Amino acid sequence: MKYKSVFDIIGPIMVGPSSSHTAGAARIGLLARNLFGGQPDHADIYLYGSFKDTYKGHGTDVALIGGLLGFDTDDDRIITAHALAEEASMHVQFIEMDEERSHPNTALLHLVKGAERLTVEGISIGGGKIEVVSINDYPINISGNYPALLVFHKDTFGTIARVTTILGNNRINVSQMNVSRKEKGDIALMTIELDDTIESAVIEEVRQASGVDRVIEMEEN
Repeated sequence: MKYKSVFDIIGPIMVGPSSSHTAGAARIGLLARNLFGGQPDHADIYLYGSFKDTYKGHGTDVALIGGLLGFDTDDDRIITAHALAEEASMHVQFIEMDEERSHPNTALLHLVKGAERLTVEGISIGGGKIEVVSINDYPINISGNYPALLVFHKDTFGTIARVTTILGNNRINVSQMNVSRKEKGDIALMTIELDDTIESAVIEEVRQASGVDRVIEMEEN
């Protein structure tokens, strides 16, 4: 596990009571918002394991809503997130799931705004640290601690090389990269974590690359 500072070890400044159930949940909600590109109109949030069992007592519900509203872990407004979501016309529904997932602190957020849809599955691994383990049912593994590009692309020869060539030509260093797909020849997902933020012109160049379907920029969380 990579730590960027001592605060990753002792935990974040946060609205309590729990670093994993409150701060981690807020970060999952905030990262899902960033991936979606803003606040959704509607969110169905599926809770698993200990998130399901203790979410009201540990503030997991208000933390997830607060994150979707754009609040960080130390924002006092998290406490009143239910009311603030209603004021912001964001409808949130929590669904308790008995199914077991790979981690006991799991939330799956299905976000909707108009025709836009995004499903993000996140886990809280302790100390306020999180991982995103799937997007739209594509298995991935990103922490949100580094800038990243999520590139949905046709599963055809040469597409990955074209994207990485663009990054290399612009002197952008890749810290981690994974590719996942559901079926051969269908749409695949490149997850590219970067050492530094990426300029909008480079992102647009990636978007225009042959075979690329959609690009989501993920800022450092």
